[in-house]
Amino acid sequence: MASYRRGPGPEAQYDPYEPGPYGYDEGYDDGPYEDWDPGYDDGFRPSSRRRRPAKQRGSMARSGAVLGVGVIAAVGAGSSISQAQSKPPVAISMPDMGPVSDVAGAVGDSLPDAESLPGVGDLMPEKDQGPAPGTKTTSPFTQAGLSSEEVASGEASSGEALRARIMEQAEAQQAQADEQERVAMEQAAAQKAADEAEAAKKKELEQKKQAELEAKRKAEEEARRKAEEERLRKLAASYIVPVSNYTLTSTFGETSEHWATTHTGQDFAAPTGTPVKALHTGTIKEAGWAGSYGYRIVLELEDGTEIWYCHLSSMIKTGGKVTTGDTIGRVGATGNVTGPHLHLEVRPGGGDPVDPMPWMRNKGVGI
Repeated sequence: MASYRRGPGPEAQYDPYEPGPYGYDEGYDDGPYEDWDPGYDDGFRPSSRRRRPAKQRGSMARSGAVLGVGVIAAVGAGSSISQAQSKPPVAISMPDMGPVSDVAGAVGDSLPDAESLPGVGDLMPEKDQGPAPGTKTTSPFTQAGLSSEEVASGEASSGEALRARIMEQAEAQQAQADEQERVAMEQAAAQKAADEAEAAKKKELEQKKQAELEAKRKAEEEARRKAEEERLRKLAASYIVPVSNYTLTSTFGETSEHWATTHTGQDFAAPTGTPVKALHTGTIKEAGWAGSYGYRIVLELEDGTEIWYCHLSSMIKTGGKVTTGDTIGRVGATGNVTGPHLHLEVRPGGGDPVDPMPWMRNKGVGI
């Protein structure tokens, strides 16, 4: 590091190869340290390190030398400033070349044609032809989105025209989107209406079909009811044999030791429990135990004729109105009998008995 070294004379000489204040300079000693004053400029760089103050020997000579150098520098700087202020301003003149367009034209006229340049003329198209195939023509960025008429007329600025064109495109796109949405909504509404109409039509057809089925069912039911009524009417008006799977045994008018007088009815031999039916529509007038007749049911017909069912094992109907074919009791062997059978008597008007066989044949019973 360079330093000022005290020489033999009153002024210090600068020797860059001599050690500085941090070396073995005899002008410094190992005395006490103090902070370095930045205002004291002896040619050293500022540092945060502390330096040792030099001995006071020869300080006046060093201060004088520094003061002389500062005075010379100040005088030189003042002289330069005075000379700069006293000189007149230099006039700069430019040739009058006319408007900028004339200048550009003059410069353009001085330049050679691009077709005459080596290696470039072959790439340029003929003047009477358009751009070469595959080439693209470009315009300045400030004229993007402008039509040729707008560029030629120059009526509107390129920024405003570009903004207007962008806004116009945005509005067109928005209008197109709104139109598409409207069409989609109309189509959805039409589809919904069609679906609702189709559903209503199906529901109407289903209801109509159900109504037809219900009407058909009611008609069939009515027909069955009427048929049953007709059957019952005919059945009520008809006469039948009171038992099935029978055997005719004792007839009307026979005599025997089993009876006090002649036999007053017709016997139908059948197993015990065989159903006994009403041979015609009528009302049960009496039902119960009747001595030698055993369990007996008396059925009164509409014309007052009484039909006696005797020797029954059980009685199913004991009162009320019955119709031809209704089961009113079962074959048995109660009372004065020799075996299970139905003893049937016919008493017109509730009087004396008559022969049941011709009476039933007269009523249409095939027996």
